[in-house]
Amino acid sequence: MSAPTRLRAQRLEVEADFLAANAYLEEQGWTDGLPVIPPTEELVRATLAHAPHPSGHVLGKMEPLNGTVTVEKVAANAVMAGCRPEYLPVVLAAVKAVLQPQFNVGSTACTTGGAAPAIIVSGPVAARLGINSGTACLGGNVKANATIGRALRLTMRNLGGAKPGGMEKSTLAWPGKLTCCFAENEERSPWEPLRVALGYPATTSTVTVVAVRGICPFAENAQETGLGVLQTVAGAMRGLGISSYYQLRNRIPVVVVLGPEHAAEIARAGFARRDVQQYLFEHARMPVGELDGRGYYTSHGWPPWIDASDPQTPVPIVAGPDRFIVVVAGGDGRHSAWLPAWSMCREATEVIEER
Repeated sequence: MSAPTRLRAQRLEVEADFLAANAYLEEQGWTDGLPVIPPTEELVRATLAHAPHPSGHVLGKMEPLNGTVTVEKVAANAVMAGCRPEYLPVVLAAVKAVLQPQFNVGSTACTTGGAAPAIIVSGPVAARLGINSGTACLGGNVKANATIGRALRLTMRNLGGAKPGGMEKSTLAWPGKLTCCFAENEERSPWEPLRVALGYPATTSTVTVVAVRGICPFAENAQETGLGVLQTVAGAMRGLGISSYYQLRNRIPVVVVLGPEHAAEIARAGFARRDVQQYLFEHARMPVGELDGRGYYTSHGWPPWIDASDPQTPVPIVAGPDRFIVVVAGGDGRHSAWLPAWSMCREATEVIEER
């Protein structure tokens, strides 16, 4: 196997003024509408000091325009996003994840569905870097969460080229187009960490990235049993216009973010994570007769295991129990959420490599 190609990022000279530099970067289409930190050579070098690979190491091509992704270019976007240098290994892992073929980053960037990557961090690195896993973890408001998620989005935008007025075609989109990053709340989870459930050692740290179409929150304050909570979770996933029901062939996932109080009640009722996945697979379903002719219904029809001749045949929201990514996150309060994935995107996980 030949050594990986190494490329040096382009250097530009701009006026040494914060506002002028921001104006220039905005004119070039390299910002997301918010002010950025100008990526000076000094700041990028400081960030690269935390990289596990040389600056010119090529990670791949970023669709849709197939820009070459190097460690140095990712570092420059991380600086622009406001990342501290020590965040770079997490950003690099997230970038590597979206470059995995099954993530389908080009479709994610260009779809009218408005998908954006949600980064789930699992492992010791989350506490060390202060990535929020508790109260308001899905809402940014913490430097690590906000800037790591933003760094991935800027990298996708600037190296992939999908921007409003061009190949970005979202009908509406959602704020995840700016940033969406949170950590698993391991301290309050009654189950094994997400990375362990995915087959990684407990001592490692991982990112799992899913292109989701938004956050669908729900509350369950009345039910006092784990089964009652699960009934509400499943019920929250039933409704017309949810594209996931029509994408069973693509095996796309649904992310289920359980607040710690809901997770504890479910676990006390005897449900392991796999039991939760199985329950939701069996109960988050809609009759095929209600789905026919609506939403994303097309002539492609249903998978062979769906009896479309009977209008009462229940259609699950995912193709199998393992297609539910169940993670515990958030703070106090009886609230949880589910995040539907874009119809062409499967999740991707990468180990966070550190120096």
